[in-house]
Amino acid sequence: MAFVITQPCQGEQAGECVDVCPVDCIEKGEDQYYINPDLCIDCGACVSVCPVDAIVEEYELMPEEEPYLEKAEKFFGNI
Repeated sequence: MAFVITQPCQGEQAGECVDVCPVDCIEKGEDQYYINPDLCIDCGACVSVCPVDAIVEEYELMPEEEPYLEKAEKFFGNI
């Protein structure tokens, strides 16, 4: 997975990321948006438009943010 949507998205759910994604890999969940790791092409378009800076590359996740990767994997049935 290239990018992960983290805590700042919860409750905010602005959605600008969905509009700029060229492969439609971002979906709205119950409390936040999620990036489908199987469809993401690592373009980074979503990162620059997120108003709450919630989107980070997987390798940049802080230990306390790792549960958001797990949430995304579960959301898309990858676990």
